[in-house]
Amino acid sequence: MTKKRRNGGRNKHGRGHTPAIRCSNCARCVPKDKAIKRFQVRNMVEAGCQRDMRDASVFDSYTLPKLYMKLQYCCSCAIHSRVVRVRSVTNRKIREPPPRFRPRTGDKPGGAGGAGGPGAAKK
Repeated sequence: MTKKRRNGGRNKHGRGHTPAIRCSNCARCVPKDKAIKRFQVRNMVEAGCQRDMRDASVFDSYTLPKLYMKLQYCCSCAIHSRVVRVRSVTNRKIREPPPRFRPRTGDKPGGAGGAGGPGAAKK
């Protein structure tokens, strides 16, 4: 019998049973090793209140803590909410994670080299 995935869609290697967790979106029971897990990092205070708190604070270099929420999805919800994408048979074999694109802090939007800027191609 052919296998669709090397790990069978789970991360259970050698364990007989794993506890079930509930999906963060639909509350479906999913084995813990099969669930798609992501951390959602958010500020504890919304952007409008951050400036008010910074002005009222006694400490000048105090950084507000962040809220780390661990979200655990079933396969259906992860695909539906585009947390993970469906990949072709050949791309499924690629095991390395996709490259992370982090925004640069020094760049300004619409600066040199961007679309419509001084370095843009003329047609």
